[in-house]
Amino acid sequence: MNQLQISPDKQHIVAAGNPTLRLFDIASGYTNAVTTYDGHTNNVVSVGFQKDGKWMFSGSEDGTIKIWDLRAPGCQREYESGSSINTVALHPSQAELISGDRDGNIRVWDLGENACSAELVPDGTKAVRCVSIARDASLFAAANISGSVFVWRLNSKGAGGTKFEPMQKLQAHATYIIKCLISPDCKQLATTSSDQTIKIWDMTSNFACDKTLTGHQRWVWDAVYSADSEFLVTASSDATARLWDVSSGETIRHYTGHDKAVITVTMHDDLPPAEPQPDEEPQPAEGGTTSAS
Repeated sequence: MNQLQISPDKQHIVAAGNPTLRLFDIASGYTNAVTTYDGHTNNVVSVGFQKDGKWMFSGSEDGTIKIWDLRAPGCQREYESGSSINTVALHPSQAELISGDRDGNIRVWDLGENACSAELVPDGTKAVRCVSIARDASLFAAANISGSVFVWRLNSKGAGGTKFEPMQKLQAHATYIIKCLISPDCKQLATTSSDQTIKIWDMTSNFACDKTLTGHQRWVWDAVYSADSEFLVTASSDATARLWDVSSGETIRHYTGHDKAVITVTMHDDLPPAEPQPDEEPQPAEGGTTSAS
């Protein structure tokens, strides 16, 4: 599995694989998927839910982003990126998806207009590995394979969708960044790397490196914050996961027992409503598939 996400009602978990998505019922304990979503033709690397759990999105190395209405069978929308997708995030307004791809492109997909509304190329052809959007829609971060992180201020007011104002470039690691993640309180940025470390950047203090978390013995593939931003869980090729106290930088739980690399992690945690409240959201088209490129 490449990514796990828990539905907003905490009843289901979706697993992104190659090339299918599988939805499991958490409460039942039933080990087989209750629903399987087919349609991608290559590795599915990114998945997420709409805020009310009405639909989910997925991004794949086949170069497409798909939207799946959980109340109806099949794929309702498909967007052609033209390049292998590495990461997709849903804007808090629920009206845009933002993707990063292997050719170094960041694209904004307007769900209302059903089209690509903006493109960014922050660092030439260097692959964008991960994107993250602040819960209050104030900031957007993207990390690439050369260890760089780019941060933009977001302005969603007015016509034409979200506008990106360049804010910061960090040479966060000397090598491959796998994950970047803005904390739920919008004060920190976490980055994970093939250099076996996790770094915590203080976004309230000119993006100073607040801490470097060490302990993993191989690549750190994934990270997720607790709802209060006080804890971080990470997954690594060393076949372990760790729970960190962010304030102290110490490991407080070390999860062992896997025989192979742990590459994805999620957390069953509750988040309070974010501000500002989301705008009215578009609904996936019913019946048939539409595409945009």
